[in-house]
Amino acid sequence: MQLPRNPFKASLTGDTRYGCWAGFATGYATEILATTDFDWLLIDGEHAPNTVPTILAQLQAVAAYPCAPVVRAVNHDPALIKQLLDIGTQTLMIPMVDTAEQAAQLVAATRYPPQGFRGVGGGLTRATRWGEVEDYMATAHEELCLIVQVESRSGVDNAEAIAATPGIDAVFVGPFDLSTDIGHIGNPNHPEVQAMIRHTLDATHAAGKAAGILAPVETDARRYADWGFDFIAVGIDISLLRQAAKETVARYKGDQ
Repeated sequence: MQLPRNPFKASLTGDTRYGCWAGFATGYATEILATTDFDWLLIDGEHAPNTVPTILAQLQAVAAYPCAPVVRAVNHDPALIKQLLDIGTQTLMIPMVDTAEQAAQLVAATRYPPQGFRGVGGGLTRATRWGEVEDYMATAHEELCLIVQVESRSGVDNAEAIAATPGIDAVFVGPFDLSTDIGHIGNPNHPEVQAMIRHTLDATHAAGKAAGILAPVETDARRYADWGFDFIAVGIDISLLRQAAKETVARYKGDQ
């Protein structure tokens, strides 16, 4: 069996790819999203109540669809990264990366020795299709896509070095954490925050890497697409459900 192709990594060809946050932590809900026309889905292990088994269920649920899964870990823990890779994650997003040294350590956590220190699971792991993928240990990195999140002043200050780190495939800006970190809580459209977002985008592209961002407000998403962001999350499943439910009930109770 050949190493599975990474559809997200293959899609980063210069056109903006639009995605949605998957926060319900169930394969059923994430599969529903996968039947829509989103290019990619973010299975969120940072703020959603996901565990390794629930992430596995979602990877299995979306495998039959063209929508590419991205998995976000809760932190930089190499043991967790190992587990997420072993269950078949090929595109991994890591939050709160502030330095090139942190980025390099994350790269090492995704590589087998001698390039890194990922532990060997062999035939125990879904990633190898239980030992059926030929030369998995030698080739796995070819289809991995490692995305690091820049969400602080330190991250922006080090954006050039972070993006230039070998093995980093993309940088994703977290506008809400960034705005909070620099004192503009809840206001990612403040001019200072916008300038920092643009700086990070330019630094990332200068390093030849892809850049992504979260932008659930349409005017923001269209601006970021015009700027040249390669992948943009334009929806959050929980917010979409909540808003649709509120609009539906308001049609019947609005006059009461």
